[in-house]
Amino acid sequence: MKRTARTADLQPSGGKFSHLNAQGEARMVNVGAKPMQRRRALAEGRLVCAPSTLRALRDHALPKGDVLTVAQIAGIQAAKRTAELIPLCHPIALCHVELNFRLLRNAVVVRCATETAAQTGVEMEALTGVAVACLTLYDMCKAVDKTMRIEAIRVVEKSKQ
Repeated sequence: MKRTARTADLQPSGGKFSHLNAQGEARMVNVGAKPMQRRRALAEGRLVCAPSTLRALRDHALPKGDVLTVAQIAGIQAAKRTAELIPLCHPIALCHVELNFRLLRNAVVVRCATETAAQTGVEMEALTGVAVACLTLYDMCKAVDKTMRIEAIRVVEKSKQ
């Protein structure tokens, strides 16, 4: 495969991309020498939608049924399958996944907390849980709201002990 940028051109200002080898090619990071640690991550995102959509969600009045429960299960399943979706993620055993929603006036805030005891972190699992839960909400509400948008998916917190 032809490379158009040198590896040095791809490096962040403070260090190296761990997913690139010396030739700038993608690689899975070797975490074998890292210690097993308890790790936790929390990610958040939101589905911005019309106030009428939020009322329908609260009242369980959407055509596709219990939208929040379906989105919650979809997000949990996605977090568990992150390594199948993101090519260079390590498959890790999750100890816990918690996905919840907060309904605001014009948005649903989605939060996903993930935990493991492993050699690598769980922020990708938390982000994947949020993203798929938001996509599921979008899919299940799109018949009644053409103005929706997904935004602000990000890691809020991560820790290791």
